[in-house]
Amino acid sequence: MSIEKIKSLRKELHRYPELSGEEIETAGRIKKFIEKHHTTKIIENIEGNGLAAIYEFSDSGPTIVIRCELDALPIEEVNDFEHRSLIQGISHKCGHDGHMAIVAGLIFWLKEQDFKHGKVVLLFQPAEETGTGAPDVLNDNRFRELNPDYIVALHNIPRQPLHSIIIRSGNFSSTVQSVAIQLKGKESHSAEPEHGVNPALCIAELIQKFDTLNINDSAKEDFRLCVPIYSSMGVKSYGISAGFGEIHYTLRTRSVAKMKRLMQNVDSILLEVCSKYKLPYTAKWFDYFPAVVNDDFCNQVILATAKTCDYDIIEKSTPFKFGEDFGWYSEKYKAAMFGIGAGLQSPALHQTNYDFPDEIIETGMTMFKGIIERILTYR
Repeated sequence: MSIEKIKSLRKELHRYPELSGEEIETAGRIKKFIEKHHTTKIIENIEGNGLAAIYEFSDSGPTIVIRCELDALPIEEVNDFEHRSLIQGISHKCGHDGHMAIVAGLIFWLKEQDFKHGKVVLLFQPAEETGTGAPDVLNDNRFRELNPDYIVALHNIPRQPLHSIIIRSGNFSSTVQSVAIQLKGKESHSAEPEHGVNPALCIAELIQKFDTLNINDSAKEDFRLCVPIYSSMGVKSYGISAGFGEIHYTLRTRSVAKMKRLMQNVDSILLEVCSKYKLPYTAKWFDYFPAVVNDDFCNQVILATAKTCDYDIIEKSTPFKFGEDFGWYSEKYKAAMFGIGAGLQSPALHQTNYDFPDEIIETGMTMFKGIIERILTYR
């Protein structure tokens, strides 16, 4: 195995990022890399751009799926290194390029294995950032026919010691839901605003009331976070009093049940405030991420592997506040996700100067190898 080939793939993927649902070339690059280094069964176009490489050792035994993500983010690259993004306004600021390199790199090891039973599926999933990729994959008959027994994934975690393994029992991530609220008032001459319905005061009161819902302490069971993402109002024509407004929010809680209650709170505030200002409104809910709930057995395998490999282990006491559509898998299968420290000095995820650290590619591969070996040998 040449780690340099895997690092080179990571940098190639970083140069040519694609947004959620548009990962045609990214999937093609992964397929080309796998076929160049080993001939194995590949399933393409899994509910869009999904790709799976199949390593079947026997008809009997468990099937392990190792999952990573194909998509990048609508963030402009500010780094000036050689492998910087060549696509304007799009870049890999969540580290999915590194996750893909780790999973693709497993082929060098898998092709040399001779397990007595079981099957390994390397799954390259589209559209994680919008929360639609995992449910789409789960709806594809070809994926369901693989009959997964276990699904495992990782995520790099900036601001944690390099190579450390972050483990969490129960909920690994938060439940996340986004909402776009549109307010339809009535335009008027800006000299006579009394003849129209301007949404400004309504928007201001909504923002204030939504803020009162926040309990931004992830250690608390009733943790909830309502974050304003985008807003607009009226047009840049100074003789017109605004008659239309729009605000977008992302909501976060520790569980699906608590998210339902928070959504009810938002709906109640909307009804109260918009009625007060006589403003019709619509609320569109989208980008839903159920919490990742780690299976106990999978989590124990991850922990045992980290100990065997002598990595520093960080057992997190609270779920991460980010969302992950891996939660869709954990609702249907025995699944678990773990973190790998990306370095104390690493920029945070989704920051413009973030870049996946190549040093942890081998760490991720070593962890996945150990997990696969432990399940196929002892389970």
